[in-house]
Amino acid sequence: MRYTEYAFEVPEEKIVRVLIDTDAKNEADDQFAIVQALLSPKLENKGFIAAHFGTRLPDSMERSYAELEKIFDLMGFEKEGMIFRGAERAIQDKAVPQVSEGARKIVEEAMKNDARPLYILFLGPLTDMASALLMEPRIAQRCTVIWIGGGRYPSGGIEFNLGNDIEAANVVFSSKVPVWQIPKNVYEMMAVSFAELELNVYPHGAIGKYLLEQMNEHAKEDIPRLSDFRSGETWVLGDSPAVGVLLYEHRFCFDWVQAPLITKDMTYVQTGLNRPIRVYREVDSHLILNDLYAKLALFAAKH
Repeated sequence: MRYTEYAFEVPEEKIVRVLIDTDAKNEADDQFAIVQALLSPKLENKGFIAAHFGTRLPDSMERSYAELEKIFDLMGFEKEGMIFRGAERAIQDKAVPQVSEGARKIVEEAMKNDARPLYILFLGPLTDMASALLMEPRIAQRCTVIWIGGGRYPSGGIEFNLGNDIEAANVVFSSKVPVWQIPKNVYEMMAVSFAELELNVYPHGAIGKYLLEQMNEHAKEDIPRLSDFRSGETWVLGDSPAVGVLLYEHRFCFDWVQAPLITKDMTYVQTGLNRPIRVYREVDSHLILNDLYAKLALFAAKH
């Protein structure tokens, strides 16, 4: 699936295949990244995989699946063959995959005879990628992982996506698959105000209306409402950089860092055993947000 209703064209040589693995109903920011991916003509979207988001809710993956369906319906996009169920929980043993249709989709797409690069974007835990690597190790040479997760370098620390499957992160980090990591201190650069979203998102069709309304509803729930971190008028669209670094690589904004071993308390330990990965230290939030706002407005004007 590739949306192309624009006055500009993306050269064939620049088009990339993309799978997105998302804990879409965990918070309220995945939805913005999903919509931006669906509206970006550089991306040949090959599927969206519903991810779990820990053990707080026993049906978290199914909630993510239902949220993906809702977004596709609001945008009028065909769901058949585009939405897949990922693992229901974290991997329990670093040698045993959590087999799911999402993990199988990753293997299937990676093993295709297609010269275009394949990027797999993870907006939550790395469970499905770790499982796919355990199921078929050859895919490590055939795709690139972009992950929103992990603490600040060099020491790491508590971070939600990582905490939902530390073992999976270690499987991916110890593999040969190329990784672009966008850690917590970088994805939190994507701050927005609710007034900004009301002006630039809310007026633009059913999907724009939904994006703001679902965020407003989530912000009133107990955890964000009582959090010292949440101001009441702002949020962080922390998943959007996964799409943003594909639209603009930010080639002077990352370092090559040897992939660490991650301990149970989410500390990074350099063992000298893993290969280097790309770790972003900043992103251009204005570029990413303005691109989203423009695409939403243009989409709403045509539909």
